[in-house]
Amino acid sequence: MSITSIVDFAQNTIAPEHYRPGAEKIIKGDPEQTLYNHYSSPCGQMNAGVWEGAVGVWKVNYTEHEYCEIVQGVSVLRDQHGEAKTLRTGDRFVIPAGFQGTWEVLEACRKVYVVFEASR
Repeated sequence: MSITSIVDFAQNTIAPEHYRPGAEKIIKGDPEQTLYNHYSSPCGQMNAGVWEGAVGVWKVNYTEHEYCEIVQGVSVLRDQHGEAKTLRTGDRFVIPAGFQGTWEVLEACRKVYVVFEASR
């Protein structure tokens, strides 16, 4: 494998994927989201890229493990018990598979992500 196989997000031109959570998941607002998936592993278990989210609140149910780094904006992640963690520019964290709760974007948010989905 050569150096040309390295995926540089800054130089990798890909088409954005625009979407919204399903209507049954949206709690508040119009949380339009944009995904720039820069890398998908050949086995299909790992993805990496950049995500952008508009102001709103929606339900989340993680079947994957996700590493995140907030590069812009403010969000609040809440678990099923109402415990919350505010996420701001510069924060780095992992959301383990099995986490359920809500994601709330307070200020337009952008994050770098790496997702790993275990085989079933």
